[in-house]
Amino acid sequence: MGRFWDKRTGTRYPPHGVTPLDAQRLRDALLALGGPDARFVVREGTPRERADLVAECRISEMRLTLKTSMRLVPSKHEVRTLEERWEPSLERSGEQYGRGQGKAVYRQWEFQRGADGRRHKVETFRFETAEMKNPLQHTILRAGWTWRGVLFKL
Repeated sequence: MGRFWDKRTGTRYPPHGVTPLDAQRLRDALLALGGPDARFVVREGTPRERADLVAECRISEMRLTLKTSMRLVPSKHEVRTLEERWEPSLERSGEQYGRGQGKAVYRQWEFQRGADGRRHKVETFRFETAEMKNPLQHTILRAGWTWRGVLFKL
């Protein structure tokens, strides 16, 4: 039954034969991911967040916030991850909250006149949640640790 839940929660295992790095080296590698050329920031978690590290991405064009809270469990060589998102609601003017592993593509479109004089729908902005999740997940897996998705608590 474990593999059934692994699929639902997005759990990924490192390749066989990879020797796990120690927790401090993994932490340093994750903190190095965020930077000026990345769309997201990796920072130390606060006591209120109850996470060791937090990756956060804010896309102002879409009024979108993505947050991945991570807790390192050195005894099992796994990183427990909780993914959360705040996005504009379609029904009302507020925000919609979601949590859990998931892939999404956010786009903005605009109508422009083409060379033929006709109106065409042109994509002006695109963001995929994989742009934040993939670098985090690949760093953890290459370090020999398990990426364990959770839904409720780290």
